[in-house]
Amino acid sequence: MKDAARTLAWDDFRLINAVAEARNLPAAAARLGIDHSTVFRRLRAVEALLGTPLFERHRAGYALTPAGEEVAALAARVDEDITAVTRRLAGQAPAPSGELRLATSDSLLSDLLMPMLARFRRAHPAIRLDVVTGNAALNLSRRDADVAVRATDDPPDTLVGRRVAGIAWALYGADGRTAEGDWVCLGDNLAGMRVVRAAREAVPAARLAGRFDTVLGLAQAVEAGIGVGHLPCFIGDAWPGLVRLAPPQPEYASSLWLLTHPDLRHTPRVRALLDVLAEAIAERRPLIEGLSPRAA
Repeated sequence: MKDAARTLAWDDFRLINAVAEARNLPAAAARLGIDHSTVFRRLRAVEALLGTPLFERHRAGYALTPAGEEVAALAARVDEDITAVTRRLAGQAPAPSGELRLATSDSLLSDLLMPMLARFRRAHPAIRLDVVTGNAALNLSRRDADVAVRATDDPPDTLVGRRVAGIAWALYGADGRTAEGDWVCLGDNLAGMRVVRAAREAVPAARLAGRFDTVLGLAQAVEAGIGVGHLPCFIGDAWPGLVRLAPPQPEYASSLWLLTHPDLRHTPRVRALLDVLAEAIAERRPLIEGLSPRAA
């Protein structure tokens, strides 16, 4: 096996790593961007070359054999080394150009960041943006994203960045709605937020008209008149169909962070985006922090 392993290419190790992590061939094929039959054929060829099976096929999926565990561990170490090298090289890029992946939520993107990204593109046309949205935390250490803009009070210790604003939350309704009617709130996926827990504790189940798994969906529900609900002030005070029903509650506030991986913080394209966003967010801070409510 030792001599045969010397003839394995990096693509073979990537294949083994993908099957080991996915535990089935279709998911591994999707991760590698190839078809299922190609994964099957290449895996059999690798095992034939090594002269030993790397996986045991079970109904529940593919399980590593002892030999497979050894090769998969080597593949994981090589993958980590390659990722670390590419991060360092990216951090030494000489000019702000190339692709830059930004991770954020749909509400931050549509109601806060989009004009800022337009400003950024005008200033840096050689940088191509790849924007991904969602509430799940992406793994910046594996380059799932280069920069993350997140509303959080507990940013990961593995990332570096800056707190650029506090996000105020207040109670809003459609025109003519009051807090005495039906309510809406965020769903179970965001149940860890103080504002969600408070709403569920204070509002009787009979008056809870609906739950929504995104802040943007919740804002649209409030605007449509389904019920009143707590929203970030940068949405509630900006949408003409929404009316603030109570002042912002400090205990519901969260922090807005610009985050990146330590190896990327001096990358020209990352540095350029962080600087543009920090400046633009500072200009919008009164709205974000609930200090400039729209006149009723």
